[in-house]
Amino acid sequence: MRWPEAPPLGAAERSGLLEIARLAIAAGLDVPWFDVELSALPSRLALPGASFVSLHRAGRLRGCMGRLEPSRPLAEDVAGNARAAAFFDPRFPPLAADEQDDLELEISVLAAPQPLAVADEAELLALLRPGLDGLIVHERGRRATFLPAVWRQLPEPRDFVHQLARKAGLAPAGWGPGRRFERYTVDSFGSGPGAPLRTP
Repeated sequence: MRWPEAPPLGAAERSGLLEIARLAIAAGLDVPWFDVELSALPSRLALPGASFVSLHRAGRLRGCMGRLEPSRPLAEDVAGNARAAAFFDPRFPPLAADEQDDLELEISVLAAPQPLAVADEAELLALLRPGLDGLIVHERGRRATFLPAVWRQLPEPRDFVHQLARKAGLAPAGWGPGRRFERYTVDSFGSGPGAPLRTP
């Protein structure tokens, strides 16, 4: 799907997406799926979009799932990724009811990735903007990404790139012409611990 040209999210749209994410997680405790009523939402949220939803408890990651391409309306993408982060991130057990009260949400809405024309690691490191760029690596059918938030844990560009390669199952250094990179920015926003989640 072609990446749509869309205006930045406003405060009401951000709040709406956070509410959708919380309701999708709450529904996931009781029913197989959460239907988003697109007709009741601002038109911006009905446009195709790509997002990641990250969950934290007590400052620690509790789940993170997302998509790199816009394949469904942004509101549905956020709902699906929130549910996946809560219940289907393979690194964590499914979210339990007693974890809801102090759950923190962060939503990252992706801008279109831009290819980086680099011949070697030195050129890549010179182009990266720590704290701003998300990065995607491709090689031999493998792909992985780090959101810009990962710079908080890996502030050195070389460490950032090497750990991303390891995440993709690739050698961290000494890569050849088959390795490609794209970078992107995100519109990132979140909410602190909310009221207990309840099915709408």
